[in-house]
Amino acid sequence: MTRTLQSYIAGRWIGAEAAQTLRSAINGQPVAATHAEKIDFAEAVAHARRVGVPNLMQLDFQQRGERLKALAKFLIEQKEALYAESAHTGATRTDSWIDIEGGSGTLFAYAGVAAGDLPSGNVVHEGPVIPLGKKGGFAGTHILVPRGGVAVHINAFNFPVWGLLEKFAPSFLAGVPCIGKPATATSYLTELMMRKVIESGILPEGALQLVIGGTGDLLDRLDGADVVTFTGSADTAARLRVHPNVVRHSIPFNAEADSLNCAVLAPDVTPDDEEFDLFVKEVAREMTVKAGQKCTAIRRAIVPKSYVEEVAKRLKARLAKTVVGDPALESVRMGALASQDQKGDVGAKVAELLQSAELVFGERDGFAPQGEGVANGAFFSPTLLLARDPQADGGAHDIEAFGPVSTLMAYDGLDEAIALAAKGKGSLVSTIVTKDATTAARFVPAAAAMHGRILVLDRVAAAESTGHGSPLPVLKHGGPGRAGGGEELGGLRAVKHYLQRTAVQGSPAMLAAVTGEHVRGAPVNEDGVHPFRKHFEDLQIGDSLLTHRRTVSEADIVAFGGLSGDYFYMHFDEIAAKDSPFGKRIAHGYFVLSAAAGLFVSPAPGPVLANYGLDTLRFVKPVGIGDTIRARLTAKRKIDRNRKDAKGQGQGVVAWDVEVTNQNEEVVASYDILTLVAKRG
Repeated sequence: MTRTLQSYIAGRWIGAEAAQTLRSAINGQPVAATHAEKIDFAEAVAHARRVGVPNLMQLDFQQRGERLKALAKFLIEQKEALYAESAHTGATRTDSWIDIEGGSGTLFAYAGVAAGDLPSGNVVHEGPVIPLGKKGGFAGTHILVPRGGVAVHINAFNFPVWGLLEKFAPSFLAGVPCIGKPATATSYLTELMMRKVIESGILPEGALQLVIGGTGDLLDRLDGADVVTFTGSADTAARLRVHPNVVRHSIPFNAEADSLNCAVLAPDVTPDDEEFDLFVKEVAREMTVKAGQKCTAIRRAIVPKSYVEEVAKRLKARLAKTVVGDPALESVRMGALASQDQKGDVGAKVAELLQSAELVFGERDGFAPQGEGVANGAFFSPTLLLARDPQADGGAHDIEAFGPVSTLMAYDGLDEAIALAAKGKGSLVSTIVTKDATTAARFVPAAAAMHGRILVLDRVAAAESTGHGSPLPVLKHGGPGRAGGGEELGGLRAVKHYLQRTAVQGSPAMLAAVTGEHVRGAPVNEDGVHPFRKHFEDLQIGDSLLTHRRTVSEADIVAFGGLSGDYFYMHFDEIAAKDSPFGKRIAHGYFVLSAAAGLFVSPAPGPVLANYGLDTLRFVKPVGIGDTIRARLTAKRKIDRNRKDAKGQGQGVVAWDVEVTNQNEEVVASYDILTLVAKRG
C-alpha cells in the first residue's frame, strides 16, 4: 500500500488521507502520496515563534553548533535507508551521495563555523570599536543578534536532503526556527529524513517543521522579523519576491535560481593539452550527474571556433559510453529525471533550443535505458547541441532545459568568450579551463560581475578539484541577475543573513556590557590574582594585570638580532637609521612582543594550557634604545566550546587584549592573544 506523507507541524504529524500520487522516476510505480488535509499555517508560524524561538534561545551559538554536529553524525548512521528511498528519485548512488552525505557534511561544516567563529552567548560583536569622541568616553560598534522570527525555506526537487539541510544549518545556528517546504515531486525523501530527525530528539521542539504540499497562506502569516529563502526556477522566484506581504513587511527574500552556467575553454589550450580533456570531462560530468538536474550544471560550453569539431567529437564519444538506466544496475552511470512532468518539460525546452541550434548528440544515437520497467521511467538522453549563431540573443542564452542538456558555442578571442558568458544574464558559476595564469587573471575579474563563483581549472587543480557544479559550505553559493541575486552558504556569511546587525553607541563600559567583550576604556578588575592563575570558570571579562616596566637597551637589540638572525639596518646601522623616518635605531617589533610576554606571563604551571595565536597585531609607534615599556593584559573574550582533552580535562578559549605602552603612556603595540584555559573540573 502506498504510504501517505505527513507534514510535521506544531510538534505533531499531520496527514492521513491521500491526495497526489508521487511515482518512481525509474519505473513509474507509486512511491507515496501527499496528504489531503489542509495545514493551519497560522498555527505553524505561532509554534515557531512561541516554542521554537524560546527553545533555541536557551542554547547559545556553541551549543547549537554541538546539536548540528550530533545531527550530522546521526544522519550518517541512517544513510542507507535514505539511499534506498533516494533511488526512486532517479538518482544513482553517486548522485545520492551528493544529496545525502553532502547534507550531513554541510551540518558538520556549520558546527565547525560555530566552534571557530562564534561566541558562547547569543550576541556577536562585529567590531572594531570606533572612538566617537576626543576623550575616550564615547564610542560605537556593531552587534549581530538573532532576529526573533521564522525562516521559511522553499526548496527545489533535485536535492531533497541537502536542499533543506544547507538552509537549515545556518538559520538554526543563528537561533532562527525553520519551516521547510520541499518540492512535492521528491518530498517523500525529505519526509523520511525529517522523521529520522524528529526521532533522534536532537533538535529542540519548534526548531524545524515540515510542509508537504503547497504553502497556502504561509507567506501571508509572516512579518518583518522573518526570512524567506527559495531555490527553484527564476520565474517562480520572481513571483514570490513580489508577494504583497513580503513587500509590505520588507521581509528579507533570498533566491537561488537555476541559471545558464557556462564553461569556457581558453584559447591557450590545444587538443594536445591535458586541459583539453579536462574541459571535455567536466562538461560531460555536469551533463550526466543527477541527469543534469543541478542549478549549477553547465548549460553552455564556450570553445574556440577552431576546436569546436574536436570538442564535439570527444564529447560525443564520452556521452556514448554513458550507460543510462535503473541505478540499481552496477553498469548504470546516469539515472532518470525526477518525474514524468520534468521529462516533458525538458523535452519541450530542447525543442525550443533546436530552433537556434543543431543536434550533435541525442536520443537518435542509440539511447536505450537499462533495467526492468524503465519504459515507464522518466529517462532522457544526454543531449548535446551546437548554437548556429552564438552571438544572437535568445536560444541557449535564455532557455534552460533542466536536464542532461548542454549547448556548444564557438568564439573568436577571449573578449568574445567573456561577452558570451555574460549573455546568460547572471549565473551561479562559470568555469574557465586554461593553462595560462595571464588568461585567468584577465577572464576572472571581467566575468566576476555576472557570476557567483568561478572555477579556474588546470592540470594542477584538477587532482583535488571538487568540480564546476559542487557548491561548498565554506564558499558563497548564489549569483546575480537571472541566478536570483541571493547568497547561501559561505561559512559565517550565511549565518549573518539570519542575524540582525545593529549599531550601538555609548561609553566603553556600556559597550563592554552589551557585547560581552572587554572594550578599552572600560573599567578593569585588578584583584591581586594574576589572570593566568584563574581557571576558565573563575575568569571574568575585564580581569586585568598592569605589568612592571622594562627599559630597552642596545644589548637587547643586539641579542635579539643574534637570536633571530634579523639584522635589518633600522636596528643596527646608526647612520642609515638617522636618515629613516624614525631618525634613530629602533627595536625589532617582535622583540617588543617578546619583551611584553616576559612582562605579563606567569611562568609556573597553571590553568593556561597553550597560546595558539595572535589577532589584530599592530606596531603603533617605534621603540627606541632607552625607551621604557610596560604591558596591560586584560581578559577580553571567553568562548566555552564544551570540549575536553584526551585526559578528560575541560577547557575553553580566552582572548586577551594586550596593550603595550611607553614611558609617555603612548601605545606602541596592540594585539589579542588566544589561549586555551583549563576548567577546574
